[in-house]
Amino acid sequence: MAFQIGAALLDACVLAVLEKRDVYGYELTVNIKNVIEISESTLYPVLRRLQKEEYLITYDRSYNGRNRRYYSITEKGRSRFLEYKYDWMEYKTKIDRIMTGEFEYE
Repeated sequence: MAFQIGAALLDACVLAVLEKRDVYGYELTVNIKNVIEISESTLYPVLRRLQKEEYLITYDRSYNGRNRRYYSITEKGRSRFLEYKYDWMEYKTKIDRIMTGEFEYE
């Protein structure tokens, strides 16, 4: 893809996945990688930052004798996601207008 994915957009994508349900780290990475090109090494710092900002929390759950770290969105994270979602829809609409030629020349 020719377009860079900025930090805010990546945050929004992570919160969007978590808004649906809690997921463990690898599953979260796979879900996002199915849509956009991203590496695990990029995603885990994002998760730590979102946790530090209190947008998500973590908990461990045993699976086949190993612990999986699950991520869960907080109420603060849900509020932030709604802000991101609104901002994205506004931004997307403006870019779509330019890309489709639906703007007025001055």
